[in-house]
Amino acid sequence: MNEDPYAVLGVKRDASQEEIRRAYRALARKLHPDLNPGDKAAEEKFKAVSAANDILGDAEKRARFDRGEIDASGNERPPQPPPRYYRDHAAEGGTYHSDAGFADMVDEDELLGALFGRGGRRRGGAQFRMQGGDIHARLDIDFLDAVNGATRRVTLPDGAVVDVTIPPGTREGQVLRLRGKGSPGLGGGPAGDLLVEVSIGAHRHYTRRDDDILLDLPVSLTEAVLGAKVEVPTPAGPVAVKIPKGSNTGTVLRLKGRGVKRRDGTRGDAFATLRIVLPDAPDAELEAFAERWEAGRAQNPRAGMEG
Repeated sequence: MNEDPYAVLGVKRDASQEEIRRAYRALARKLHPDLNPGDKAAEEKFKAVSAANDILGDAEKRARFDRGEIDASGNERPPQPPPRYYRDHAAEGGTYHSDAGFADMVDEDELLGALFGRGGRRRGGAQFRMQGGDIHARLDIDFLDAVNGATRRVTLPDGAVVDVTIPPGTREGQVLRLRGKGSPGLGGGPAGDLLVEVSIGAHRHYTRRDDDILLDLPVSLTEAVLGAKVEVPTPAGPVAVKIPKGSNTGTVLRLKGRGVKRRDGTRGDAFATLRIVLPDAPDAELEAFAERWEAGRAQNPRAGMEG
C-alpha cells in the first residue's frame, strides 16, 4: 500500500505548491539512482518520492487526492453511492432518506428488477436508476509517446476498441479516465468510466527526471580535445550542439527546451553528459602519441581518491 504522499515528501497538508516543489527536488537530488549506483534502498525511496510528487506536484491531482477521489498511487477510488440515497443514522429505524425529505428505502425486489432489466418499480413517479460500473484497462506505451503525447488504442474485454489520447508528459502508472466509456447504466442511468492505467517502456538512450531528459552523449577524443559541433538526438528532434574545446567525460551540456512536453506547450530541458569514446580498433598512431606525451604520463586522474 502506498504511503501518504505528504509524509513521503515530508510536507504539511497545507504546504504551498512551491514548498512541495522544493521538497521534491531536494529529495530527488539526494536519492537519484545516478548518484546512488547499486543502492536498492535509495532507488525504492526515489520511486516513492517521484510517485508522491506526481500526485502533489499537480494541483489538480492534489485536489482530487485531498477530496478522496484518487489514492496515493493516482488510481481512481470506487465511486460513492448515488447522492439520492444515504444512510441517516439519526433517523428512527435507520431508513434511507432522499433530499426530498421522505423515507426512500430501496427494497430487494426493486433492486433486482433494475439489475435484470425489468425496469424496477416506480415510487412517486421516479424510476430506480443506477450508474454503470467502471472498466479498468492497462495500456503499454513507448517512452516517447509518454513524453510527447500520442493516441493509442485499447481493446476492451468485450472486444470493443477505444482510442485513448495520451497527454504529453504522462507518467508511469498514471490513470487516464475516459468518461462514459465504461459499463452501461441501469434503468436509464449513466454509463461508468473507462480507467486506463499507463505503463511506459524504457528507452535505449533517454531517462526522465521530472520534465527533463537525461542522456549520455558519446564524443571522440578528437572532438573532446579540439572541440566540435555535433548533432544530438532529443525527444523534440535533433539539435546541433557545440562541444567546448578541452571537454572531459562527465561534462554536462544543457539543451534548453528539448525535454518533456508539457500541457501548456512548453518543454523541460535535456541534459547531455559527455562520454569520451576511443576507437574500437587499436590505433598505432594514437598509441605512439600516448607514448610520447609526457604531460599525459604525469597526470594522475585518480588523485584525491585515497580518502
